Amino acid sequence: MEDCGEGVQVKLLGGRSPFVVRVRIALALKGIDYEFIEENLQNKSELLLQSNPVYKKIPVLIDHNGKPVCESMVIVQYIDEVWNTKTPNLMPKDSYDRAIARFWAAFVDDKIFPCVRGVFMGQGEQLQKAAEESVTNLLLIEEAMKTCSCFSGKPYFGGDEIGFVDIALGSVSPFIIAVEKVTNTVLVDPKKMPLLSAWMDRFHEFDGLKDVMPDPGKLLEFVSTTRARITSPSVGDD
Repeated sequence: MEDCGEGVQVKLLGGRSPFVVRVRIALALKGIDYEFIEENLQNKSELLLQSNPVYKKIPVLIDHNGKPVCESMVIVQYIDEVWNTKTPNLMPKDSYDRAIARFWAAFVDDKIFPCVRGVFMGQGEQLQKAAEESVTNLLLIEEAMKTCSCFSGKPYFGGDEIGFVDIALGSVSPFIIAVEKVTNTVLVDPKKMPLLSAWMDRFHEFDGLKDVMPDPGKLLEFVSTTRARITSPSVGDD
């Protein structure tokens, strides 16, 4: 696909969500200017409902032709393909490596995020079970970082530069850290997951993403207050 050039108006419908963060990371890495439109999910705009009539959720990217693209990792791949002359390349060039990247990005969505969300929302045995499942799945990523030729010995899943899997997991990692603190659990143990722990530190320290990653203090406050509301007994319960 051709490069769309500079100064083209692109819009991102978003809000407070790791899935929105993914798109913002991709746009930041590619150096693409865009208008960020924050959605009130309690009162969704007509633009959102028209742009994503199937799921009616964020994020939605409205491209340079006014066409909407939905679902976070679909959008990330779309950005990489449309602005293909801008570096870095978010997807590997090799077909097999692209398949591996898609596999692990899907693993984050199918296994990592739901389990961590279970820790966030859980109490007692439910929380413990979700924490154990989270650790089991995170250990699989640690093992892949050791043994997978696509990742082994490289600073990022994308190689020397942040790529597709980094974006998928990196957008969720601040939420993991906040959930650990709020629930007093350890999900990423540096002793058991040294590669993953070091990668998280490296990703969070990347200068080019500081403006799009969530503020740790504000995220911690949000996670804490939201969890308190979710887990507290309903008013009137005996």
